[in-house]
Amino acid sequence: MIPQDFIQTLLSRVDIIDVIGRHVPLKKAGANYQACCPFHQEKSPSFTVSPTKQFYHCFGCGAHGTAIGFLMEYSGLGYVEAIQALAQQLGMPVPQDNAVRHESRSSSAPGMVEALRVASRYYRQQLKASTRAIDYLKRRGLTGEVAAKFGLGYAPDGWQNLAVAFERYEDAVLAQTGLVISSEAGKRYDRFRDRIMFPILNQKGDVVGFGGRVLDHGEPKYLNSPETALFQKGQELYGLFQARRAIRDAGRVLVVEGYMDVVALVQHGIEYAVATLGTATTAVHVQKLLRHSDEVVFCFDGDAAGQRAAWRALEQSLPVLTDHSRLAFLFLPQEHDPDSYVREFGREAFESRLQQDAVPLSAYLFRRMSQLHDLGVDEGRSAFLDALRPLVAQVGASALALMLRRRAAELAQIDAEELAALWEIETRRPVAPAPARARRPAPAPVSRKLLRLVLFRPAFAAGVQAQWIVGNDEDSRALRTVLEILADQPQLDTPALVERGRETEAGGVLAQCAAEIMNWDEAFDAAADFEVAIDQLRASRRQSRLQWLASKPLRELSEAEKQELREMR
Repeated sequence: MIPQDFIQTLLSRVDIIDVIGRHVPLKKAGANYQACCPFHQEKSPSFTVSPTKQFYHCFGCGAHGTAIGFLMEYSGLGYVEAIQALAQQLGMPVPQDNAVRHESRSSSAPGMVEALRVASRYYRQQLKASTRAIDYLKRRGLTGEVAAKFGLGYAPDGWQNLAVAFERYEDAVLAQTGLVISSEAGKRYDRFRDRIMFPILNQKGDVVGFGGRVLDHGEPKYLNSPETALFQKGQELYGLFQARRAIRDAGRVLVVEGYMDVVALVQHGIEYAVATLGTATTAVHVQKLLRHSDEVVFCFDGDAAGQRAAWRALEQSLPVLTDHSRLAFLFLPQEHDPDSYVREFGREAFESRLQQDAVPLSAYLFRRMSQLHDLGVDEGRSAFLDALRPLVAQVGASALALMLRRRAAELAQIDAEELAALWEIETRRPVAPAPARARRPAPAPVSRKLLRLVLFRPAFAAGVQAQWIVGNDEDSRALRTVLEILADQPQLDTPALVERGRETEAGGVLAQCAAEIMNWDEAFDAAADFEVAIDQLRASRRQSRLQWLASKPLRELSEAEKQELREMR
């Protein structure tokens, strides 16, 4: 582990303008710098970098972070690798926290991330020693280079092979990560046996789970890690960490169903592919993908199962679409999946099919609905509109929703105005959106206000007492976390505070708040807003305390509490 004080020193010495400027052409725009976002395609620059806050934020796709986060996102580096790269640029040797390193090697139980890292290393070593596993991958057309890129491994046959990798096979963390299973008799054994192992990485590059494929015949063909505190199948995508750079370069992301599909496509030069993890596509998957590219193509088999998977993906996509999104569906011949197709026909044929045969989401939606309803008769058109209405209602992208309604009216052979009346759509004059980059903070609950203000000026934390925070919402919990961090390290500035909170539950909220203060400048009277927010926080605590005292029977209150209640009233 890298000591936190070194990360703080590194961020205080590095200039985010220099770091990002090596990869993105930045132009001065007032107090900040701007460019077209490197993380999604756009014509007008919405990517902003603040030299004073040492933070970047894209007002288009929402990407944001420090210099460390930029290298992770842009260059595909892991957290430690990004820190090492920045340190190397500055000529700073990276120290290791000896106490933490010693603890991780002691007989005490490792953390979940460390346990999964140890298991992944063990599986890779076993692959090198297994001629049978290597031959299997060679028959599938994979080279050692691609196997190394994805960290492929092999779990040997046998019941307790991981006992070789861990000093204490009975450690609870092995069960918590899903590496082992306990029988009803209380005996534990390895979950993965005689399988090719596919490590699943999160956005930081840490292993959070595994997928295992049988070498020969057996059921299930694919076995995934169970859901854990680190791993939720509905949120992670296989290969996304490795594919981020290729997705940006290609301007699209291809979503397939299997691990081998991803690896085979990469082997043939199609490096912008990811896969869902043995589960249907979720809205979280789609949101995550749209952060990386406006164009998402789902590739499924042409059979009934592929059609069901495609429809599920469409339903999950509708609520998160934007007017910039371009989602499409590619159906391969029924005898092929992406793995077999690209191996038989090659990259050029696959990408040609991708360009020519991918069906836009809107076209697929109407094609599917038209197949289910007879548009040649009034009853069929009526049923068509009735089934379509709840789907179109989910689309929040105003321009796209309008296009879908017009097409629906055309297919149903009615006027758009008649459809609007039927669906009770209120037609209003468009309202100009509020400026996205106001100097003053947008309205927010008091905990959110204080989070922004403390990030803007961390010294404000000294004026907030944790006992004043009565809520248990996400912002309130994040504010408590920030106060704890700054109580221990009051010298932290904004980027160091964001990075310090990365490993906590509050990490996401802190990054969002840092993005929200991007355009606050020194002309903003933060001290005045802070005093107002503190008064609101105290009033909220007083009201909460009054409600609690008033809810109790008087006989249950102490004399001091009764006096407090009289004074409050």
